[in-house]
Amino acid sequence: MSDSTTRLDGRVAVISGGSRGIGLATARRFLELGASVLITGRKQPDLESARDDLATFGAERVAIASAHSAREAEVSAAFDHALGVFGHIDIVVNNAATNPSMAPLVEIDLAVFDKIIETNLRGYLIAAREGVRRMRASGGGAIINVSTVGAYRVMRGLGAYGVSKAAVNMLTQTLAVELADAGIRVNGVAPGLVRTRFSEALWTDAAMEKRMLRGIPLARIAEPHDIAGAIAFLASEAAAYVTGQTLIVDGGMVAG
Repeated sequence: MSDSTTRLDGRVAVISGGSRGIGLATARRFLELGASVLITGRKQPDLESARDDLATFGAERVAIASAHSAREAEVSAAFDHALGVFGHIDIVVNNAATNPSMAPLVEIDLAVFDKIIETNLRGYLIAAREGVRRMRASGGGAIINVSTVGAYRVMRGLGAYGVSKAAVNMLTQTLAVELADAGIRVNGVAPGLVRTRFSEALWTDAAMEKRMLRGIPLARIAEPHDIAGAIAFLASEAAAYVTGQTLIVDGGMVAG
């Protein structure tokens, strides 16, 4: 495999939840590989801080747009902004997600459950639709959806989150089949435990971290760049014959 197949030179990516964690690490990796990026998020100050961080790769290759991933008008405006700044869109990374409740499914407030589904599933479909409308014009592209190992095995306290991401896995497969003739590949990554603010309740407590590590054969918690590398692979020509797949990136957690 030549190095050129893993490069993203000249590509343009829209990354949701790109101001921190996996999204920010993905933006950084894409820039290292030659792409330009637009990152979205809900908080303008966080987006501006991320933009300043990423500008070391060239300010002209970084754009931001404030958007709630479940609000169609805001997402559409973000994609229009990316198109206006860069001229085309080649890659969509659906990363923004929420999990505001650790309650068992039979006890969860249904309004909270609806919010989880709205952001984690409906939001991904909205961004996919907006991306497809613009990628068709340039002859194809790639969509990568961020899932979780909780879509494959029950993790107490993450029931609603796992259910939403299991649906994301089917969304990935369905879109892959529907969009193949448009030259758009659709894949996913399913991280295990990653050292981000989103999952800090699982690793900031020493006893909890020790219990979690017992279930990870590689004996460490993933860093955001571990997941970003997998996303970059799926976005590149190295994965040109890969579609409809969700790559588990969990240090062996599910296998173990």
